[in-house]
Amino acid sequence: MQVKLTNRQQHILWATVRHYIATAEPVGSKALVEEYDLGVSSATIRNVMGFLEKGGLLYQPHTSAGRIPSDSGYRTYVDQLITPSENLSREVEAVLQKRLKWEDWSLEALLHGAAQILATLSGCISLITMPQTERATLRHLQMVQIEAGRVMLIVVTDAYETHSTLMDLPTASPDTQLEPEVIDRELQIVSNFLNSQLRGRSLLELATLDWTQLDREFQRYGDFLKHSVAELTRRTVTPSTTQIMIRGVAEVLRQPEFSQLQQVQTIIQLLEEEQDQLWRLIFEEPPSDEVGKPRVMIRIGSENPLEPIRTCTLISATYRRGSIPVGSVGVLGPTRLDYESAIAVVSAAADYLSEAFS
Repeated sequence: MQVKLTNRQQHILWATVRHYIATAEPVGSKALVEEYDLGVSSATIRNVMGFLEKGGLLYQPHTSAGRIPSDSGYRTYVDQLITPSENLSREVEAVLQKRLKWEDWSLEALLHGAAQILATLSGCISLITMPQTERATLRHLQMVQIEAGRVMLIVVTDAYETHSTLMDLPTASPDTQLEPEVIDRELQIVSNFLNSQLRGRSLLELATLDWTQLDREFQRYGDFLKHSVAELTRRTVTPSTTQIMIRGVAEVLRQPEFSQLQQVQTIIQLLEEEQDQLWRLIFEEPPSDEVGKPRVMIRIGSENPLEPIRTCTLISATYRRGSIPVGSVGVLGPTRLDYESAIAVVSAAADYLSEAFS
């Protein structure tokens, strides 16, 4: 549940997160009074910090210590209290254009160079995937009701590979409950319609289709189909030989958050041996406000589905050829990172690579 904050509470949360990012030390009211012009007393700051702790946005690592942000605190900070720097984005893009010569360099050299610059500017582990130039196309699609309210979406590609995903059927209104036989007929009609519209398209293209073209009589299936195919696309576009350019590991793992050897080992194993899982994660993106403009995906701590990085923040965006996403760029670091800069750097790198590949 999102905690509703007053302007004062927002300002003190912002200052607490900023101070902790800068120092890696639990934050007390005295530090905020000395470092930030909050215009209130130390006692008032302590009261507000207590409120923020009860709301789950801050916590004390041990009794009598100052407070540090929780994952929810960082999420509130990112979503409500900061604006990524457009000036920094332009500066990063200028650096990339100056140092990288995509007209003259090989593809691999370009991505290696971009990954190194990204790691240096962000202070994080940089991750850039190789572009997917060979994309499977859809040969046949079928939707099958397997039980009440559950449908299996099956796709066969031009290489005769079969992929499937289980989805919940959208719920009809109480006064229009349909018999299983009726649903079977509707699913067959919808499958035929989709085959006529989608056959021969690449799986990556399916993420950018205009779903308003669906027949009005199947309107209630619209969002369901969109999410079904998007989920299937996410699961099936991973290339057989995944390659991710990785830079900046040594520097990041010197951060105090990675002092435990076991934690470092699990992150290294993920980066070196389980890139297919990481590839699926950083290639996923939220809906874009503007066609062709990458939006940044931010996963903070426990929001990450992969266990080794649940104490980390992963920021990523796709880069495109035209409107089709072909690769991804991201940074991985501790949750205590400079979010304004990291978001700006990832966004600028995605813009630059999109321009290069288009």
